[in-house]
Amino acid sequence: MLAPTLRKLLAGLRRTPLHPQWLLSDPNRAWVREHARGRVLDVGCADRWIEAALAPDASYIGLDYPATGRDLYHANPTVYADAARLPFIDASFDTVVMLEVLEHVEHPQAALSEASRVLRPGGRLLLTMPFLYPMHDEPHDYQRYTTHGLKREIHSAGLQVERLDSTLGAMESAGLLACLALGGSAYTAIRRRSVSLIALPVIAVAIPLINCTAWLAAKLLPDWPALAAGYKIVAKKP
Repeated sequence: MLAPTLRKLLAGLRRTPLHPQWLLSDPNRAWVREHARGRVLDVGCADRWIEAALAPDASYIGLDYPATGRDLYHANPTVYADAARLPFIDASFDTVVMLEVLEHVEHPQAALSEASRVLRPGGRLLLTMPFLYPMHDEPHDYQRYTTHGLKREIHSAGLQVERLDSTLGAMESAGLLACLALGGSAYTAIRRRSVSLIALPVIAVAIPLINCTAWLAAKLLPDWPALAAGYKIVAKKP
């Protein structure tokens, strides 16, 4: 019972430095609203939060995969389907959104090709994907890409990368990884009820200290693009 209680407690701390993922708290709402236009397909929609982030004149269709969306996230899509076999006709959407989805797709190139197929000429794919981040939603976690790998896959699908940005800079990414490692170790110790539980007070102090130090270092030091927690991409169909 202690581990579920801890998860509930952490959920309430999500937007404070006490949480291991505080540095990754931006849900990309403003980014989606800036770039999404017209008829929008949200692949991996989960609870459909993107729908509320869209401009008033946009129309929305949410899609999720049963094995992850229904069974892991209790998703509320318009339709259940496979991202690698979209049930829509060619050139039927102005925007396709895939946020933190591609790592969970068994055949990522097929999913990108399907996104390209259903986009109208001039339409855009909005995609985010982790790079330095722990495995999650196992066993449905299959790949990570560097910036060069992402560009290769997107170009192979017939899309042009207009913009590629890091989700977090180097200092914040390093801080995030350190906090996740500490938080993951603490969670494992709680589940196993091991002697390592004596370290929990130290971890509880270390996480906010690392979060705040990494945040401040990111403000004061130049970024190093080789180290990133993940990427967000705007790609266009010619």
